[in-house]
Amino acid sequence: MANTLARRRHSAYLVQLGRCYYCGLPMWEDDLESFCRARKIEHCHAERLQCTAEHLHAKQDGGLDTVENIVAACIHCNHSRHSGNQNPNPGEYSRFVREELRRGSWHCPDLLTAFGALLAGHNRQGQVAS
Repeated sequence: MANTLARRRHSAYLVQLGRCYYCGLPMWEDDLESFCRARKIEHCHAERLQCTAEHLHAKQDGGLDTVENIVAACIHCNHSRHSGNQNPNPGEYSRFVREELRRGSWHCPDLLTAFGALLAGHNRQGQVAS
């Protein structure tokens, strides 16, 4: 990986065990086909789980491409956080996403069914929450 942002995204992806910083679902980096086949989900659902580099402190607000400021987030969570004029802080946004997941309204039902067991009782790094 040539550029710094891509390297930092990949490092965060590994530290987070391939799971989104916000929703906790597994993500894919380069091979959508294998991801879908292994998890028995359709491309149209898996596309929203592509791994992106998420700036905790947004670039537009002066956030830098530093290790401390870059996490791996699925494209759905990343884009939703920065949509419109809103840009909630990461803590507020994490709480919002977790509440929406509890309600079953964050990701499509097919993804929640496929990955529901992974979500229960795990933190953003894929470890059992205390």
